[in-house]
Amino acid sequence: MTSGKVNPAETKLETVARFDELVDAFVRLRDPESVAAFLHDVCTVNELDAIGQRLQVARLVDEGLAYQEISRRTGASTATVTRVAQWLHHGEGGYRQVLKQARS
Repeated sequence: MTSGKVNPAETKLETVARFDELVDAFVRLRDPESVAAFLHDVCTVNELDAIGQRLQVARLVDEGLAYQEISRRTGASTATVTRVAQWLHHGEGGYRQVLKQARS
């Protein structure tokens, strides 16, 4: 029986390969039901909740709410709000793309 612990990648190359495989899996999914099924299979309930919370935080940061208010509304720590805001403003554009598509 295993401990359930994920062995971290031993190299940056292995981390990149794991990430690329995950991205490819999402790209191949064609409908919301398939994405939902995959997410439920691949993530714990806590992980899904954390990801969903970060998306809520990003939307509220984008709307210009104060960090304390975002924390109060979402239950996210101010550290999480700050970190999400940093990625929203200076990340790779993923949050921006999702938020833009949600507004369309």
